[in-house]
Amino acid sequence: MRTGDLAPDFTLTDHDGHDFTLSEALRHGRVVLFFYPAAQSRGCTKESCHFRDLAAEFDAQGAQRVGISMDDAARQARFAQKNALGFPLLVDVGGRVAALYGVKRGIDLLRVKRVTFIIDTDRTLIDVITSEIAMDAHANRALAALAARR
Repeated sequence: MRTGDLAPDFTLTDHDGHDFTLSEALRHGRVVLFFYPAAQSRGCTKESCHFRDLAAEFDAQGAQRVGISMDDAARQARFAQKNALGFPLLVDVGGRVAALYGVKRGIDLLRVKRVTFIIDTDRTLIDVITSEIAMDAHANRALAALAARR
């Protein structure tokens, strides 16, 4: 998926058991959807906590932060609680949504690519951020893309 493409709509359950539908969330503002390989791993913790630490900046841009991985709900809930993330972590155990977004891998350990999609209220992709090793780049670049599109 590339900038300008239409983000696929989907519904998944979050770590608290609530349904999350992309099109419904977009009624309340833009969505920054970031895929990460594994809850509670060192890199994914650093990335997610950076999104957490920039909450005020994302709020100022009118953007919602949403994490997504193929981990089960219990692991996602522990991850969210342990790190006081303050945003939904979506449960995509079978990788259906990861496949829709083109980020699913066939490797067991790293089941999804680390990719962030900045989605405008009309489901258009504002930007797509890919970096497997620069954990802070995802949130930083997402904020820059949101500010440029304001």
